[in-house]
Amino acid sequence: MALQSAFNCPKSVRQLGRCLAQHPSSKPAASASRTQHCRLFQQKRYSNGYGVGPQLPGQVAPQPGQSEEQTGEKDTGGRQDQSSEWNPTLFKMFESAATTMVSLIVLGLAGYGYHRYYKYLVLQKMEHAFQPGDPVLELAALAGPPPSTAGENDDEHWIRLKEQQKIDAIIDGTDRGHYHLLIGEKGTGKSSMLLDAMQKVDGEGVSMFEAHADLEIFRVRLGKALDYEFHEDYIGSLFSIRGPRDTTALLDIERAFNKLEKIALKRRKAVGKPLVLVVNSTHLLRDDEDGRDLLELIQQRAEQWAASNLVTVVLNSDDYWVYERLKQYATRMEVLPVLDLPRRQAISALIKYRSRYYQEEPKPEILEQVYEKIGGRLSFLNQVARSKDMLHTCDKICQAERTWFLNNCWILGEEMDDDVMDQQKYASAAMVLAKALVDQEKERGSIYDPETGRMLPQIPLHKAREIMTRADFIKDYDHINIFTIDAQAMVRADSVPMLNAFRQICSEEGFEEHLQATLDRISAIESLGRTREIVAKDLISNIYQIQGRTDKGEGVRVSIKAKEDNPKG
Repeated sequence: MALQSAFNCPKSVRQLGRCLAQHPSSKPAASASRTQHCRLFQQKRYSNGYGVGPQLPGQVAPQPGQSEEQTGEKDTGGRQDQSSEWNPTLFKMFESAATTMVSLIVLGLAGYGYHRYYKYLVLQKMEHAFQPGDPVLELAALAGPPPSTAGENDDEHWIRLKEQQKIDAIIDGTDRGHYHLLIGEKGTGKSSMLLDAMQKVDGEGVSMFEAHADLEIFRVRLGKALDYEFHEDYIGSLFSIRGPRDTTALLDIERAFNKLEKIALKRRKAVGKPLVLVVNSTHLLRDDEDGRDLLELIQQRAEQWAASNLVTVVLNSDDYWVYERLKQYATRMEVLPVLDLPRRQAISALIKYRSRYYQEEPKPEILEQVYEKIGGRLSFLNQVARSKDMLHTCDKICQAERTWFLNNCWILGEEMDDDVMDQQKYASAAMVLAKALVDQEKERGSIYDPETGRMLPQIPLHKAREIMTRADFIKDYDHINIFTIDAQAMVRADSVPMLNAFRQICSEEGFEEHLQATLDRISAIESLGRTREIVAKDLISNIYQIQGRTDKGEGVRVSIKAKEDNPKG
């Protein structure tokens, strides 16, 4: 019975050995069949899926009285339980993969949709910028209506310029196929004419902004005029879409022009007229590498748009250097000079204004004196017409121009220090040119016409540079409104009050001697800077003899002669 229970026990062979040791009486009887029972036990373990040795974790041992079929069925159930444990894992893996795929698809579609919507919104905003109404007109309306320069037969307009009709045709889109440069002195009414022409069309199809020397500020002002944010409000990074890379202001301006071109193409199909882009105060751009690159970019676009009738670019400048720069590559550019009002129009405008707002008609003698003092400059006429004492206002304007000239270009005379020589070169060149203009007027006499008025003395640009012996100063004089250069490259005083200042200064007693002393002092300082001094020491008792001339290629020979003894008396 002990052997039978030992063979039925699902334990190892060692356990069977310990069982036999506890029943020594059964050893001799069981020794014959011991090997057979061990073989049967091993076959039973192999048949149940267990190997020889100790029971491994996870193995289900057969219980006493349990048949092999029951043990096999329980083992099969365990394998089914293990396979059922893998099913949730596979499902979770599939669910995670599907969720990730759907998230990527939704993110891509949302990002693509936002990108397309943003591009559409940019074009819509820029198209809205050319709808009727303009911020420039709103600001001008807040400041009050400027002196109109429009109609000749309209009683509401007290000043008329012949160039107004040309500008009206440009702004309303009638004049096309060219881009235009308005050039003239400060205060001649260029911006007023542009605003007046924009008011007639209510700013429809026109955008205007002020230029600036800083390219970043120029970019911001262009974006405001076109209602373009340069992708600064772009949030595509939320969808992992990279926006335009950070670049220079010049490249941003190029991108703005690309968008403007799309709007112009759409407008030409719908309306048949080009857009108009006005860049005011173009002379404020610096005459350096950045300013020239920007001007070249604008000109390239203007040439292209003028050829295709897409956009008409209007540049407004007070300085000659802008025209000089654009002329190099200009094929479709038209230059529109804006000068002072002729005598007859200036006096007529004063009479209309005084009779309308002061209910008085000035005497002809006073009107002639006003014109002789300030000429036909529109800004000066506006000041004088609004004042109660017109002659006193004219004297104040002339004094202001004279002070401006002296503060920038007065000469210091013979006693000046050598540290200010560069500034005195600049000032003396301006004085020499002013004296040349006054002398020319004295020699040829003043040319006076009852219709156009007095013609200011003028000198060709190349002659003016020859008189000053400098070629680089004249552009700076033009920039600070002392001299002006017109589209025909003629140099003259910037205005009639400035010419009056030239006359007063040049007619002062001792001016010519003072100017000549300054020029001599400059020459002496320059000569001193080119001179090298040689000092010989310890040879005072000898006599030096220097022979030869370097300017004739002879060379210089220095010889020393001893003193000759004086004969005794």
